[in-house]
Amino acid sequence: MLLVVCDGVSDRPVKQFDDKTPLQAARKPAMDAIARNGISGIMDVIAPGVVPGSDTAHLALFGYDPYKAYTGRGPIEAAGAGISLVKGDVAFRCNFATSADGRHVTDRRAGRIRSGTAALAKALSGMKIEDVDVIFKEGSEHRAVLVLRGPGLDHRVSEVDPHSEGEILRSEPLSPGAEKTARLLNEFVRMSHEVLADHEVNRDREKQGLPKADIVLPRGAGSVGDLEPMSERYGLRCAGVAGVTLVKGLCRMVGMDVIDVPGATGGLDTDYMAKAKAVLQSLETHDFVFLNVKAPDIAGHDGDFRLKVQVIESIDMMLGLILKDLHEDVVVALTADHSTPISVKDHSADPVPVTISGADSRVDSVRKYDEISAAVGALGRIRGMDLLPIMMGMANRSAKFGA
Repeated sequence: MLLVVCDGVSDRPVKQFDDKTPLQAARKPAMDAIARNGISGIMDVIAPGVVPGSDTAHLALFGYDPYKAYTGRGPIEAAGAGISLVKGDVAFRCNFATSADGRHVTDRRAGRIRSGTAALAKALSGMKIEDVDVIFKEGSEHRAVLVLRGPGLDHRVSEVDPHSEGEILRSEPLSPGAEKTARLLNEFVRMSHEVLADHEVNRDREKQGLPKADIVLPRGAGSVGDLEPMSERYGLRCAGVAGVTLVKGLCRMVGMDVIDVPGATGGLDTDYMAKAKAVLQSLETHDFVFLNVKAPDIAGHDGDFRLKVQVIESIDMMLGLILKDLHEDVVVALTADHSTPISVKDHSADPVPVTISGADSRVDSVRKYDEISAAVGALGRIRGMDLLPIMMGMANRSAKFGA
């Protein structure tokens, strides 16, 4: 079985482009072939009217109830960065950002910094604040992970990230036991600016006219929880192919083998062909392979219709290579984790198109993969948590319920 998730690819019609969505405008013979040879529908990844985060969405797509399994995004990012959490740790996802004075954010992504973050992270990791150790590690591009390790911590604190240009917020406790964590988090943000403002990496960036990564904005606090591995839950040997730290972390948390793919950046420059090769190799040794492509979501957040179309066509070329060498008995599902409409520049509650083909699957009348075409398919309207069980049923891997 192969599950392909095109992050944020689902969209809304754009008036300036003949009222088409990027999926409707793109040339995508491979995606359309999957729809033409299978069964399609639309999917509320969490529930109708709920705007999914990438983290909660992927938990649902892997068959877990996000309302029960999700404690916060930080632990997922930590797992993706290869940090093993212990009970009592509080983890945060972070951005390297640019500030005017250590108090006001001017660029939440520090110009989408691509290099030097390992050196910046090394300067912060290993610090001690009161009796708590700081573990800090860079992620992909401007992303990073913060783990606070010590006694008396509680993840129920408010965020410092303003999520836009403006004044950095002060973290406040959201429960009586979280005062210490909020205090330490505020101190870490202050210290991050103190350490990074004159760091060699930032001096070089300033000389090049690039935004300095002179402060860290943590958010998404969470503590480690227990998730039943997919191998035990479904009896499947699973592998994940992804470039984004968050998605890798989710794969590790549910017990997937995370395949290291050189060139899989999680950005617009990801190596699509290397991912295709990794998928085909993984299908030789695993029962279920998950493939994530982040690039459509980036184009959606940027509000760039033409770029999103270009990304879709690049993904389609990758899928074409996969389908060319894929055994006909492999069940393939193609979908998104959420919609990121060009007009919104953020996630929305719109359902996403889903199509499944392979083996001796039923075939409906849908001939194209897009938001409107899929809506008339025989699969109907499903939830994200339903997808993997449906795939298993089509692959004849579901256990009988009852006599």
